[in-house]
Order: sequence, then C-alpha cells, then structure tokens
Amino acid sequence: MRIPKCILLVAALAPFSGLAAQNQPTTMDQVVDHIASRENAEVALLKQYTPLVETYIQNTRPDKELGQVPAGDKYYLGRADFSKGVDVRPLTEGSGKHHLLGMGGFFSFSMQFLPRGFLQMVFVDNTGFDRQHYKFEYVRREFLGEVRCLVFDVMPLPNAGKGRFLGRIWAEDQNYNIVRFNGTYTPNSRSNFYFHFDSWRVNAGPDLWLPAYVYSEEADLSYSLFKHLKFKGQTRLWGYNLGTSGREQELGKILVEAATPVRDQTDTAKDLTPLQSQRSWDRQAEDNVVERLERIGLLAPRTDVDKVLETVVNNLEVTNNLDVQPEVRCRVLLTSTLESFTIGHTIVLSRGLIDVLPDEATLATMIAHELGHVVLGHRIDTQFAFNDRLLFPDEQTFQHFGFRRDQNEEVAANQKALEMLKNSPYKDQLSSTALFVQALNTRAKEIPNLISPHLGNRVPLTPGMFQVSAPAEGKDTKRAVLIAALPLGSRVKVDPWNGATEMIKAKPAGAISEREKMPFEVTPFMPYLMREATPKPQADVAAESKPDAAKKQP
Repeated sequence: MRIPKCILLVAALAPFSGLAAQNQPTTMDQVVDHIASRENAEVALLKQYTPLVETYIQNTRPDKELGQVPAGDKYYLGRADFSKGVDVRPLTEGSGKHHLLGMGGFFSFSMQFLPRGFLQMVFVDNTGFDRQHYKFEYVRREFLGEVRCLVFDVMPLPNAGKGRFLGRIWAEDQNYNIVRFNGTYTPNSRSNFYFHFDSWRVNAGPDLWLPAYVYSEEADLSYSLFKHLKFKGQTRLWGYNLGTSGREQELGKILVEAATPVRDQTDTAKDLTPLQSQRSWDRQAEDNVVERLERIGLLAPRTDVDKVLETVVNNLEVTNNLDVQPEVRCRVLLTSTLESFTIGHTIVLSRGLIDVLPDEATLATMIAHELGHVVLGHRIDTQFAFNDRLLFPDEQTFQHFGFRRDQNEEVAANQKALEMLKNSPYKDQLSSTALFVQALNTRAKEIPNLISPHLGNRVPLTPGMFQVSAPAEGKDTKRAVLIAALPLGSRVKVDPWNGATEMIKAKPAGAISEREKMPFEVTPFMPYLMREATPKPQADVAAESKPDAAKKQP
C-alpha cells in the first residue's frame, strides 16, 4: 500500500521540530499554511532594514576552449529600502558610471538591466504568498549545510496575477522559514522579462533569516526576433545592522574614577613636537574617514581577515628594516570592484580583489604597492580631520571621498614596491603575479566595470613589472601555471548582518580543467547554512581592535 506524502512528511517532522506537540501540523495544508505565514511575516520584517545591495552582471559569449566567457559587464551599488516595497537608492549617483539604468522589472525592451528587478529576487512573493494563489507539491527532505529543510515545488494557480513565483522552495523544519528558493516569476510580457534566479537567506539569530545572496543566469533569452541575451549575475546584500546602538549603550555605563588622577610614571614632557602634532592630525583625518566608511557599510569591521593582511605587511616591513609610525593597519572594502588604496597609514583592499588573487605572493604584491605610498609619505587629505566634512548623506559618499593617486605617485609606489619585494620572503614567487597581471590585462576589455574603482586606483600593475624566470620544477609548478586568477567569491565570506568578513576554508578542488579556471568570473552561490544559537550583537563601528603586540618581530 502506498503511503500519502503528507503522512510521511508529518511523521518525519515529529522528532525534529522544536514546536510543542499541540502546535505540530497534522496535514499537508497546515504545513503549507505555516510556510506561507512565515514568508508573509518575513516581508513585513524586512521593512525595518536598509542593507546595502550590490549587483554585478557579466554578459557571456561562447568560447570553443573555455565554454562561456565574459563579454561585457554591468555594476550597481545602492541601499535597499524595503519600507516602500522594493526600492533602492544608488550610492553611485552623480558619478556618471556604474549604473544599471531604469526602474521597474528585471529587463526592459531597450536592453537595460533594472536594479529593482534584481532586488525583487529576495522575495518569493511580496504581494501575498498563500494557497489561494499557489499550488504546493511536496518533494522531499534535504539538508542545506546543517539546516534540515522541506522541499516543495510551487506553481501559481490560473488567474493568480502577474509576477507570481514559479519554482522550488526550501523551508527549514523548525519554524518553517523559507531559506532558499529557485525559479523565476511569471508571466513575461513583450517589454519586460523575468530572469531565472537562485535566492538564499542566512540565519542571523533565532527565527531571523535575512536575504544575502542571489544568483541569476540566462543561457539564451530571446527578447526580439534576432536578439538573444546571455548573462550571469550576482546580487549580494549586507549591513542589515549598521546602527549606533553600541555607542548609545556606552553612555549608560557606570564609570568609577580613581581618587587620584592616573599619571604616567615617567617624567617625560607631555607636549607634542610639531612632527608629532602633524602625525596626530593626519591620524585623526584617517580615523574619521575609516569610521565613516564603516558606518555606511562599505568598510568591514575589523576581523581576522585584517590580521592576515597585516601579517603580510609585517613580513614586508621586517625584511626591509622598516619602522613605520604610526603603525600600518589594513581593512577590507566590501565591494566586488577590484581596487586598493591608502587612507593615511590604513591600507584598504576590496573584497573582490582579495577574492581573485591566486596566492599570498600576489596578495603581497598588491599590499607592497600600497605600503610604498605609505613609506613615501603620500598623505591623506587632512580636511577630513574636521568632523563637519563627514556630515553628508550616504548617497553622496563617492562624491566626497576619493583616494586616487596621480601618475607620478603611482610610478613611485610601484618602484618602491619592487624594492621591498626583492628583499621579502616572496621574492622567488613573483611569477604568479606576472600571470595574474597577464590574465587581468587579457580580460580587461570584457570586464570594464569590475576593474573600475569607486575610491582608489585600478590594480596598479603593468605586464613588464615582473620579468622573472619561470617557477622551479616541483609539485606545485603545474598548479602555479594553471591558476592565474580565481573567480569572484573565492576567498572572503561576508556576514550579511554586520558586514564582518571571514576567510573561506574550503577543501582543495583537485585537478582543474581549462574550462574550470573562470578567472574574474561570476559563479553560483552555494552557502553552508547554519543556525545562530543566540542573537548577534548590535553593531559598534567605533570599536577598533589594536594590531597584535607581536607585530614587527622578526
């Protein structure tokens, strides 16, 4: 006798669900109602958040050897506003580039990608998700990472209306929140097209699942008689919690002062020399800019990723007998664009740049160039030491901030970088950097928006900088020659709640074919889902951990 799927589903849920027995669903319809109720609550919950949203798209073309390769790209960066349904405010307004023009659907008849359409992909259906508009068919149970899910195929009922979801959903089996959905919206019209997408949510605390990643792809979309569209795109959301609650809580702390003032035990002068005063003034401007960028959500809070970068800085300083004061710090810009720059003595590398670098030696080369600016005394604009210079709307960030260096400073920094690298532990590994630069120059015309920086300079290298011998024969030679650059998303993982970064710890991929190289390319998201046992702490962007005391020890 064949047992109905609904009975199997309810029986499977019983041992795993955290709900009380009386709240357990007993029919398929009750399970679906739980899922629909949680999804509609998710739509209401997101109205209080305004995360940053970044969409990067690569048009593709067929290649006989490599499969599909980039053939042009589009980029958009803005702040989502769910309080108005699906709205997005551009951060690049007034810059004259990086725009995906238009509002409304996903794609217009005039071949314009539309930002609101890609943001819409974080919702299954924000107009009403229920059994009155959809048919649900149970498929199976499945684990996504550590999260046990119920899988359903979902189809809109006849006359359900426009923009309804068609595809598959994964709902976690404790509170029935949808954590992944894969499909498209339907139906298309003559002037607007819905794309296929795979949307993921990440847990940020008990019963709090936040949209974080959306991958979209079309292999051969016909939008007119003779025109076809092929593309791959990534949409990332982060910075749901960018408040100042940490500093507000600090005001309520009880401080106990000593009976006598705390004084320095040494009898040294307290006044600063003119040189020390200038350094202090420069550092104040630097700290103001760093804090402002972090508060906006563009700069990640300090994490172990910064310590990895600072370890490379330390290696360069020690082997070149450098003692840079104030000490050099490193931070991560959370955008996908490939760029690096200095803010005073703070070296900033974008997440996208770190992602595509093949090895530590190439990372050291990027850092050495920026360290060259620091050593040569290329200073920050000290106007930012005045705090009124930081009081502007987030949408005007790229109009107020710019850390590009002129050609003379770039050439000088390149030369200084070469000097430091020749004395560094990386001096015999620079062939990988030459391969990276060659790969970047080969792809530059196809990915102009990816290599166009927001705040700094383009990747500061030219093919002739590293005329070095081929790597010595050995077990790593084949891999060094094979991997010139990695796809986007290869190195750094971003917490969507507070923008914290973490290095991805993945197993080696083994042998990689020519088609699997995918340098600088867009690939699907496959996050490892986990549940957070406790709510994540509120942001405190003023907190700044100090570099390790062991810095600069040979």
